[in-house]
Amino acid sequence: METQDTMISESHLDLAIKDLFQHIQFQAQPEGLYDPLRYMIAIGGKRLRPRLCLTTFGLYKNAFGPEILEPAAGLEVFHTFTLIHDDIMDRSPLRRGHDTVWKKWNEDTAILSGDVMCIDAYKRMAKAPADVLPSVLSLFSQTAAEVCDGQQLDMDFESLDVVPMADYMQMIGLKTAVLIACSAQMGAIIAGAPEEECRAIYAYGYDLGLAFQVADDYLDAYGDAAVFGKPIGGDIVNNKKSWLTVKALEGKAEGLQEALAMPAETPEQKAHKIATVKAVYESLDISAQARKEIAALHKSAVDKLQGFDPQKREVLENFAHKLVGRTV
Repeated sequence: METQDTMISESHLDLAIKDLFQHIQFQAQPEGLYDPLRYMIAIGGKRLRPRLCLTTFGLYKNAFGPEILEPAAGLEVFHTFTLIHDDIMDRSPLRRGHDTVWKKWNEDTAILSGDVMCIDAYKRMAKAPADVLPSVLSLFSQTAAEVCDGQQLDMDFESLDVVPMADYMQMIGLKTAVLIACSAQMGAIIAGAPEEECRAIYAYGYDLGLAFQVADDYLDAYGDAAVFGKPIGGDIVNNKKSWLTVKALEGKAEGLQEALAMPAETPEQKAHKIATVKAVYESLDISAQARKEIAALHKSAVDKLQGFDPQKREVLENFAHKLVGRTV
């Protein structure tokens, strides 16, 4: 997969991602344990994390081999494991328009299949080159623990009426941003990038992960359901502490607590609750504030690349724009 400028082209990256997940293999037996893994990978997703890993690897290398493809797949497998367990905790019946694992099988199966998916991710990480394997496993293990920290904070917030914005940003930093940062840095580490650039790429990925989560919160309320991939207003219906809710409560939004306490059992109740909460958002111009925050985090991410070769910087800037550009 060589290109004229030694960097891997986006079209080659697209083909590598497609091929990787079309042919990903899991153990055949017992079917009751491994079928949920095949099911979750088959229903797809953005493949954001392996794509970013391969993108940063491609800044320094001109071909993909097992030494990067297996760890890149491991990032997606790990992310999918977190989704299986998150869906149990959130009692979510649907994931990407399909039944969640606990709903399609049962909770016990979902817990055990999630566990073995996490183990599978580590097996794939262990296929990184021997000279960087300690760094790869250290980064991945630290990240995995931090993701769990973030999930716990997210659950803790459910019982709080008000969450400080600093606490919310810490939570999404752990739950979302660290895995995106890990994905970015892992590609660079395996490619043998200079340590200073590896650190800068991690910082870029972290701020980009924050921007991605705030954008996701924004699109949950203001996106197009056909583009967003799930019904609009889910965070409102489920009383999730999104960036928009935290910001509105920070401003002591009149009527917001009452609106969030509205029932949302029927389609009519859900529509009324969403409309009422969004009316409070609009009274405080929350939509514009969210877009401003996304733009600031996006800028902070690309600013971390100041010392990079212009061609490398352009690739990462383009990645960032494609990820969150639709909201800024």
